[in-house]
Amino acid sequence: MNFEDLLDTDQAAEKLRIKRQTLETWRMTGDGPVYLKLGRRVFYRLSALEAWIARQARKSTSEAAT
Repeated sequence: MNFEDLLDTDQAAEKLRIKRQTLETWRMTGDGPVYLKLGRRVFYRLSALEAWIARQARKSTSEAAT
């Protein structure tokens, strides 16, 4: 694993173009990308963000999340 690919919450939120608080909420609900907890710090792998984004693709508004 390349540690340079680890993003903190602020960096991950910036990549996803969302607020930090949204990521924090998703961590509590389990709706967001997979994250790592190292001590008290939270990190996201860039590859995990990319995989999560790919899973969000839908063909219609009525299509259920996978």
